[in-house]
Amino acid sequence: MALRVAFDLDGTVADMFTALRQEADALFGEQRTIHGAGSVPDPAASDENPVVSALQLSAREQVQLWDRVKHIENFWTTLPELEPGIIARIAKAATERRWEVIFLTTRPSSAGDTTQLQSQRWLRTHGFEFPSVFVVHGSRGKVADALGLDIVVDDRPENCLDVAVESKAKPILIWQGDPKVIPPGATRLGVKVAASISEAVALIERYDDLRRQPGMMKSLRRMLGKQQQV
Repeated sequence: MALRVAFDLDGTVADMFTALRQEADALFGEQRTIHGAGSVPDPAASDENPVVSALQLSAREQVQLWDRVKHIENFWTTLPELEPGIIARIAKAATERRWEVIFLTTRPSSAGDTTQLQSQRWLRTHGFEFPSVFVVHGSRGKVADALGLDIVVDDRPENCLDVAVESKAKPILIWQGDPKVIPPGATRLGVKVAASISEAVALIERYDDLRRQPGMMKSLRRMLGKQQQV
C-alpha cells in the first residue's frame, strides 16, 4: 500500500517569513522589522496571532501587512523554498517510492489566482509536476483522519498535537528552536521532531524502508513513536 504523506507549506517547505519581512520592510522600514528568524504563519490560523512573536509590529501594523499581501498579484507564487531543492527532492522520493503526497495550507487569499492554484504553480515551478494542494482550516488531525494519511509534516506544535490526538497519522514536527520549549505532551503522544525538512524527508524514507520489510513493526514504533490515548 502506498504511503500517504502530507506536508504543510509555509514554514515547512516554503519560506513565508522572508517574503513577509520584505513586505514589512517596505511598509514600515527595515529597522522596525524582524528580530530573529523562523516562519510567520497565517494569523487567521491562530487566535494568538503568531506574527507578533516574529515581527516587531503592532496589531494595527499586522493588519496593514496582511492587507498589503492580499493585494499583491499571485503573492503565493513568489516565495522561496525553505531549503533550496527540497520540493524536487520530495517529488523524486514520491515518484521512486510511489508515495501519495498532499500539501496542506491555511494561506489566505491574495490578488490573482486562487490560493490553491497559486500554491500548485509554485510547487510545479520548484519540481513537483502534479501537486495536490488542500487549503484547509480547523484541526489538522481531522483532516489527516479524513484523508487517511500515514504521516504529516508540519512546523507548528499545535498542528502536530492535533494529528497525534485525532488521527492515526504519525506527526513530524519541524523544529529549529530550543527543544525545551516544545509542548511536553508532544513526545508522549508520539510527535517526532526533525531539525529540518531534509531531515524529516530522510526520516520518512527510513520509515518507508522499514515498513517494506516483514516483522519490522517494533522498529517502526520506535522510529516514529507509538501514539498513546489521552
